[in-house]
Amino acid sequence: MSSCGQERTRRGRDGEERAAAYFLGQGYEILARNWRTRNGEIDIIAFREPFLVFVEVKNYPHGDVSMLEQALGRTKRKRIIETAKYFVQKFRQYSNSYMRFDVLIVDMPGLPPLYHIENAFSENS
Repeated sequence: MSSCGQERTRRGRDGEERAAAYFLGQGYEILARNWRTRNGEIDIIAFREPFLVFVEVKNYPHGDVSMLEQALGRTKRKRIIETAKYFVQKFRQYSNSYMRFDVLIVDMPGLPPLYHIENAFSENS
């Protein structure tokens, strides 16, 4: 892996660590991190009654809102939603929870260091 790729990986892990700490600080339980299925991955799955929250972490120290819109396109959102449905099927104890899809933006210029967008998207958006 190139040094640029290694740096991006390290920055991504650091952003996810900060995101997990943020949600813990908000009173959420972290159920899973980097939860994968054959069709998708969810960065963080958190729970705080009554919400089961599927979090996409985006680390953009040199980015802007247009990059975020591109990275969370229709296909990416659909994969996250389908992966979330599979999680709920597998862990039925959460089936009565409200599902929410959040985005946590890390280090994007012009925004706070951790910028939390609750209900960033839904199955109908």
